[in-house]
Amino acid sequence: MPKRKTTTDALKILAHMTGKDPAMQRMFEEEMANREVASKIYSLREQAGLSQAALAKRVGTTQSVISRLEDADYEGHSLAMLNRIAAALERRVEIRFVAKKRRLQPV
Repeated sequence: MPKRKTTTDALKILAHMTGKDPAMQRMFEEEMANREVASKIYSLREQAGLSQAALAKRVGTTQSVISRLEDADYEGHSLAMLNRIAAALERRVEIRFVAKKRRLQPV
C-alpha cells in the first residue's frame, strides 16, 4: 500500500476539515476576517509606538477593550469603533468589496 503524502499547508488542512460544507466554509471566512482586523489593529498600534492603554486613552475607551479588539477570536468589531481607532492613529478606514476567492477545495 503506498504511503499517503501529508501536508503542512494550513489552508489545505482547513479545506480538508471544512469539506464542501458551505456553512463551514462561511464560518472559516468569518474567522479569517476577524483575524485580519485584529492583526491590523495590533500592527497599527505597534507602528505608532503605543501601548494598549495609550491607544485606549486616545480612543476614549479602556485597555481591556483594545485588548479584546486585538484578539483574533473577537467577533464584535464595529465600524464605529474602527473609525475611532483610525482617527486616534491618524488613519481612515477604507472598505472594499472584492470578488470572493476560490472556495476552499478539499485535498
